[in-house]
Amino acid sequence: MATHHRSESDTEINITPMLDIVFIMLIFFIVTTSFVRERGLDISRPANTPEVKTEADLPIVVRIHNDNSLWLGDRQIERAALVANLMRENAVRPEAVLIVAAHVDALTDQLVAVVDAAKVAGIETISVAAQQ
Repeated sequence: MATHHRSESDTEINITPMLDIVFIMLIFFIVTTSFVRERGLDISRPANTPEVKTEADLPIVVRIHNDNSLWLGDRQIERAALVANLMRENAVRPEAVLIVAAHVDALTDQLVAVVDAAKVAGIETISVAAQQ
């Protein structure tokens, strides 16, 4: 009776089909992945501008103090009334720039609320400044 001995080269595993499947799966996942683009805040710093000559050219200034209170000009306002106040200011001075002067210890939530309210009120140009 003849016995058949296998050589070492006959016992190798061919991994080429497995690599083909892995590459096909990789291409499938790359193609089907949806890329999410997150939105952020477009914030510009106030530029050095020449002297302002008329009241219509004056900026609208909202201050956020360290106790997170909101001040529009020289009066304190509530967060719920912010959109209405900014709409009124924008109606009086439609070309005015909004400057949000936030204290360094103020909550970021207040800053985001002011920027969102300005967008709702239709104010196009918003600048952010930090105050001590």
